[in-house]
Amino acid sequence: MPHSIDQLPTIALTMGDPAGVGPEIVLKALADPEVAPLANWIVVGDSRILEMAGRSTGLKLASALLHDVLTLGDAGDFSFGRLDARCGQAAVEYVRIATGMCVMREADAMVTAPLNKEAVTLSGRPFSGHTEYIAELCGAAESRMLLASERLATVHVSTHVPLRHACDVSTHRIVHTIELGDKAMRLLGFEQPRVAVCGLNPHAGEHGLFGDEEQKFIVPAIHAARAKGIECSGPHAGDTVFLQAWRGAYDLVVAMYHDQGHIPMKLLDFEGTVNISLGIPIIRTSVDHGTAFDIAGKNQADPRSMKQAMRMAARMAAARRHL
Repeated sequence: MPHSIDQLPTIALTMGDPAGVGPEIVLKALADPEVAPLANWIVVGDSRILEMAGRSTGLKLASALLHDVLTLGDAGDFSFGRLDARCGQAAVEYVRIATGMCVMREADAMVTAPLNKEAVTLSGRPFSGHTEYIAELCGAAESRMLLASERLATVHVSTHVPLRHACDVSTHRIVHTIELGDKAMRLLGFEQPRVAVCGLNPHAGEHGLFGDEEQKFIVPAIHAARAKGIECSGPHAGDTVFLQAWRGAYDLVVAMYHDQGHIPMKLLDFEGTVNISLGIPIIRTSVDHGTAFDIAGKNQADPRSMKQAMRMAARMAAARRHL
């Protein structure tokens, strides 16, 4: 039996950069009869841009309410596929509003369409990414990024920092990352997640031959996580552990830095991978692709990642209600 409206979670969807594929994939995802009934959806975006996207897709905003935000100003000279500081500013405003809705418990979760970091920066705002900005709005000191698909998930000890800085690992940060990943996987339905922790160096340091960060920082973090009741192992070599996880040996891989986790996730399941923010007091999922200016406004965007982000947000929101 379908759930009644008052039993469903309320989830905010941000439109993303107006000039990107966000408006299109929002319309397409909400038109899916299997996705639309999962929540009470509220789209945070610009009605004028959604109407323009609707003309190219043949779709109208369905199965959702609209929180109309006209921050973009005069849309007379707007066009899809163009880098525009106004669009960067508007995209950030959508995120700010949706985050506020979650903090004030007007929404149980939020799902974000892609924005463009360069467009945001052109608007005069320093910006490193969705996850960091939402964490700042929530007052969260330590946020993490989890990438998840139906067969593979990875959480990152560090993400949008220079690789030189990412190599400065600490036991505390690794333990906290393992804890956040374990908690998120439980919200996704894993009773006792099996966590594999990557090494930092090639072959996980080869017993100190290629570096000592594993013995100094990562091994103690694994012992500390085990003492907290988390089923984790490692350090594992980064060049093999993702294949092992893909084949079913592990539920979650802890990556030490951005590319160590992102490359296998995007290679193995680009369309089905979802970005989930951890370490913040709200549920936030997102597509794991960019604004794709080259195809924006052409009815070519694939909504599968958006649909999966919406499914996971609904699943996590429902699970949190029962905690």
